[in-house]
Amino acid sequence: MATIKKFEDLEIWQEARKLSNEIKEIVLSTELKNDFKLRDQLKGSSGSVMDNIAEGFERDGNLEFRQFLSVAKGSAGETRSQLYRVFDYGYITTDTLERLVLEYEQLSKRISNFITYLNKQDFKGNKFK
Repeated sequence: MATIKKFEDLEIWQEARKLSNEIKEIVLSTELKNDFKLRDQLKGSSGSVMDNIAEGFERDGNLEFRQFLSVAKGSAGETRSQLYRVFDYGYITTDTLERLVLEYEQLSKRISNFITYLNKQDFKGNKFK
C-alpha cells in the first residue's frame, strides 16, 4: 500500500464525501428540506463519516485513527437507518433508498477492511517517532 500523506488521498474519505454531497442534493431537492430535525440529523451523520476519517488521520496515531474509523463506520450505519426514515416519510423513492443503502454498506465494508489492515501493521503513528 502506498504511503498516504493526507486524508484527502484516502479512497474511503473520497467516497464518504461523494455520498455526503448526494445527501445534500436530496435535502435541497425534496420536501426533506422542511423536516428540519430529520434533515439536520441526516446531513450531520453523513458528514460525520468523512469528518471522522479526516480527524482520525490527522491525529497521527494508528490507535486513534482506528478508533475514529470505527466512529465513521458507526455514522455510516446511522445514515443508513435515517435513510429508511426518509423513505418511510415519503421523501425518496425505493430506487434511491436501495442505491444509497448499498453504497453506504459498501463504504462500511471498506472502512472495516481498512481497520483490519491497520490492525495488522506494526506502525504506531508519526507522533510516536
